Amino acid sequence: MTEPHPRDTPKGRPVLVRRDEAEVLGTAPGTMTLLADASATSGFLSSSRTALGRGKDGATPHYHRASAEMFFILDGRLQVLIGDEVVTAREGDLLVVPPHTPHAFAAPPDSAADVLIVLTPGVDRFDYFRLLDRIRHGQADPQEVLRTQERFDNHFVDNAAWSQARSASKT
Repeated sequence: MTEPHPRDTPKGRPVLVRRDEAEVLGTAPGTMTLLADASATSGFLSSSRTALGRGKDGATPHYHRASAEMFFILDGRLQVLIGDEVVTAREGDLLVVPPHTPHAFAAPPDSAADVLIVLTPGVDRFDYFRLLDRIRHGQADPQEVLRTQERFDNHFVDNAAWSQARSASKT
């Protein structure tokens, strides 16, 4: 018996997301563009694009149990927590954070950031980002985020190195 050629094996379908069709949350300079959720990519990945104004916070310290998270800096600079170390990634830099590694990100005080973010394997997280947007607009209780940690594989942690770095960048 011959094996089917890989191109003949249904393992997902191509996904094309047009810029003008992507859902955008927030307002400039702090926006999140929802590109592809796991359900659209047969679970292979989920992807978004985050733009942060100078000094603006992105994600607080957290980790993912099942997914690695990739950050590609499209423009500007991004302050990133990786474990207990805080580094600054610049335009063109790529960072991959493995599962179970605490991480966080924000724009440093002297730079904005535009970042492509990919989780693999994918997790349907668009509803998580929509929840965060509702919280920002006072339409949802911040405690709801804590109740969704398992669903969205987003587990929050305290991190002294991140707290210190963010406090220093606000003074």
